[in-house]
Amino acid sequence: MEKHNIRLTSSEVANLWANYMGDSMSICVFTYFLNHIDDLEIKQVIEHALDLSSQHVKKIAEIFVEEGIPVPLGFTNEDVYPHAERLFSDSFYLYYLKHMTKGGLATYSAVLPNVFRNDIREYYMSCISSTMELFQESTNVLLSKGIETRSPNLAYPSKVEFVEKQSFLSGWFGEQRPLTGIEVTHLYANIQTNKLGEAFCLGLAQVAKQKEVKEFMLRGVEICKKHITLFSEYLHSNFLPAPMTWDQEVTGSTDLPFSEKLMMFHVGLLSAAGMGNYGVAMSLSPRRDIAAMYGRLITEVGKFAEDGTNISIKHRWMEKPPHAIDRDKLSK
Repeated sequence: MEKHNIRLTSSEVANLWANYMGDSMSICVFTYFLNHIDDLEIKQVIEHALDLSSQHVKKIAEIFVEEGIPVPLGFTNEDVYPHAERLFSDSFYLYYLKHMTKGGLATYSAVLPNVFRNDIREYYMSCISSTMELFQESTNVLLSKGIETRSPNLAYPSKVEFVEKQSFLSGWFGEQRPLTGIEVTHLYANIQTNKLGEAFCLGLAQVAKQKEVKEFMLRGVEICKKHITLFSEYLHSNFLPAPMTWDQEVTGSTDLPFSEKLMMFHVGLLSAAGMGNYGVAMSLSPRRDIAAMYGRLITEVGKFAEDGTNISIKHRWMEKPPHAIDRDKLSK
């Protein structure tokens, strides 16, 4: 039987801290959403999401208190204005939740192999289980309402074949082979996430009060548009459809629903998730031109995220994460 006086490892502390920050943000976002939802089915799913985020924040706070670790400030009632005018449609809330659960599953799955203490492993396994349930709920509601965007269909293979030429890997010159199913999957999925990011940044640009925050959000919109165009061109060249736009899901409100601290943090999370998605897509795309494209776009999103971090640091919005002791500083 494991003793509970075993210290948390760096990966356990760091990931619990990051999860607390993300879930405290989600509580603010879902609280605002719930003040504007008309559709009862969508409302029920968002309520479930809010309950899970609240449970996570409570559990992590308990662990930190027991370990003598300061509980992060994160995001509080001061970072959300629930009675601000509606900024997004009910459909957008559902799309948003579906994609956030996808990100949550990826995050928790990456964290679990790097935690060791039994109670922390059990916590992350429960997070994966509950997030899978939430993913199912959001997907089922999207499908039942006929607004889910499915990946394109491909012709079924008629026989087993083997690659015969090195040109299978080429892409810049000469004849380009058709996209593989995996390449189509990631191009389509990355269009979807960029369309979500475009609509979200567009809404935040409308409501932002500080000029540099507004300009940052508009820059995010332009980056998303550019990436959507690049990915769509690959699909269209193979006579495959690209997902629909979500711009119509943003209202004309200019009423601030969240603090600009929260807005900057949220776009930073979306940027990090986007770079992770591109990295996976690059590793699974044999065509050199596609892999190289993802590499360039990761650099572009990384620079955007860095500039956002600098804005947050400038305004003292960025909470310092757990880090190693600066031994050089102590020794001086």
